[in-house]
Amino acid sequence: MTTAPAPTTTTATAGTSPAATTTLTTPDGPFTVVVDAAGAVLASGWTDEPADLVALVHPGLRPATVSPVPDGDPAVATAVAAVRAYYAGDVRAIDAVPVRQASGPYRAHAWDVLRTVEPGDPVTYTRYAELSGRPAAVRAAAGACAMNAAALFVPCHRVLRTDGSLGGFRYGLDVKRSLLDREARATVSAPAR
Repeated sequence: MTTAPAPTTTTATAGTSPAATTTLTTPDGPFTVVVDAAGAVLASGWTDEPADLVALVHPGLRPATVSPVPDGDPAVATAVAAVRAYYAGDVRAIDAVPVRQASGPYRAHAWDVLRTVEPGDPVTYTRYAELSGRPAAVRAAAGACAMNAAALFVPCHRVLRTDGSLGGFRYGLDVKRSLLDREARATVSAPAR
């Protein structure tokens, strides 16, 4: 049995709180997180440009200021520890990290559902739409992946095309393939929690 992931949605309050950002070195390249004052991930991805990530944050949640901090800073500690644990083989470490995104009801629900997709067991866009409660809404499910600002923590890389091919990924198919391979190896060698 796995631990339920933290929910991904919240009430939007534009520019009311500062955010912190840091960039880590990972086997897949630089990984940057932007977290709000409460430590929830607003955006993350394989880039060393925090401004690119801030642009992905819903306008209602976009922070007024974003300050770079060292990766040991308490503001980013939870997210940093989870990323490091993930790359060290604990691919479920990302599950408990709080994420804050905003959108309409379906997309917000779809992001929460995406956090329940098990590492090592990717789903197709069709299956993701079914899990999200709207089996005919395959395009909407794909849109939820495309609009996800919190890559890794909301694991859109775990969704594949219906034919089993990788499909797209904002940070490149090499990164997506690497993440899926890492999760497949880790889940074969470790029992489920």
